[in-house]
Amino acid sequence: MRNQHPIRHVQAALAVIERRGRCLIARRHPGGFLGGLWEFPGGKRRPGERWSTCLRRELAEELGVRAQHPAPFMRVRYLDPSGIRVFFVVFRCAIAGRPRPLAARALRWVPLKHLGRYRFPPANRAILERLAERGFH
Repeated sequence: MRNQHPIRHVQAALAVIERRGRCLIARRHPGGFLGGLWEFPGGKRRPGERWSTCLRRELAEELGVRAQHPAPFMRVRYLDPSGIRVFFVVFRCAIAGRPRPLAARALRWVPLKHLGRYRFPPANRAILERLAERGFH
């Protein structure tokens, strides 16, 4: 029997943004895909787009800020139970400007040790684990 839902591939650049010992996270709008969950800012990569260009564009569109000094932090592969293959390139970076929730319901600066108190999509689990192991140093 053929799979009725072909596997989709999603590629996204995400940012771990730290300021004064806190990490910036964004809350998805309720009612949408993974509504109400918290996530690291970023977004989908356009075909042929450089990863760092994607990150800069997404942070400008979603937060109204400029990414500064993006450095690759990790890569994440995740197969969603619905069959969607997710691939993230995660950067650590600073930002210029005051972030605003242009594409999210809310933003919050959270101490690293408190990230586990927030509900994130399962694909973000590896990022949370790495941050717990290594911190911001």
